Amino acid sequence: MKSLERLQRLFLQALEASMGEPEWNRQPDRLYAPQRYILAMGGKRLRPILALMGAESVGAKAELALPAAHAVERFHNFSLIHDDIMDAAPLRRGQATVHERWGLNTAILSGDALFVLAYKALESAPKSAQPDLYRVFTRTALEVCEGQQWDMDFEHEDQVEEGAYLRMIRYKTSVLLGCALEMGVLSGGGSTELAKALYSFGLELGTSFQIHDDLLDAFGDPQKTGKQAGGDLIQGKKTLLWIELARRSPDHLHQALALNGTERVAFLLEALETTGVGAYGEQRRRAHYDLALEALDQAGQLGASIGDLRELSEWLFSRDS
Repeated sequence: MKSLERLQRLFLQALEASMGEPEWNRQPDRLYAPQRYILAMGGKRLRPILALMGAESVGAKAELALPAAHAVERFHNFSLIHDDIMDAAPLRRGQATVHERWGLNTAILSGDALFVLAYKALESAPKSAQPDLYRVFTRTALEVCEGQQWDMDFEHEDQVEEGAYLRMIRYKTSVLLGCALEMGVLSGGGSTELAKALYSFGLELGTSFQIHDDLLDAFGDPQKTGKQAGGDLIQGKKTLLWIELARRSPDHLHQALALNGTERVAFLLEALETTGVGAYGEQRRRAHYDLALEALDQAGQLGASIGDLRELSEWLFSRDS
């Protein structure tokens, strides 16, 4: 994708330049070094790219949305620092997590400071758009925290309904994708109506994206995903597949609990196939993707240029990692 690569380069150049600014090189360094570390880890940079695409979709220069792009990327990485602490995760993208490298207390405080710097990034946004940008960003930040709490609550619940799961992944994952697009449109001077249409596109695309992750965890190639095969199944995480299998065939889950990790995965993968749960997951992924495209078409009818966003959504839908 030429547009993806172009905007990725634009953001990475801006990110690298920002690392030389005084706000990232203050004292005490142990507060800021973890932030520079996690922001340099890499990743698809999907959220900031969506912000830049949002601006371009209304005919504005992508650079106008760089403050919004920095804000969503900083917030995303703040959430990763805290998620890793809550999950006691030792690795992030193959490298030591912040709390493993700097200790728990510094990781918490550094994450908090990164959250503040996410808001600070919006000080450079177009002045006329700032009230709406702060409103959208604040709403989304709170929703992501709510989604994380629901995710943790599910660990202690024997039964979780599909609707509750979809609400959780929308808040924990999807709303930030929608927020990035909405803020990009607003930064570029687009209408509120158009911003809402692209927000809906991001919300449905993010939901499809997360269900896709559930499927890749179970059925993906570990060499491509970089994750343990069936890791969610081993841990008993309440993914869409686990919830639907519990509804269709609870006996399979009871039998699986008596098996060890490798045997449990093999048993559950076969159960997902024979009960049709795997196919159901694929249907639900497709359904939310189709809703995303409907919202994207609506944005097009409102005057947005949607070619790059459609190409990006097709790329995300066909990914294998």
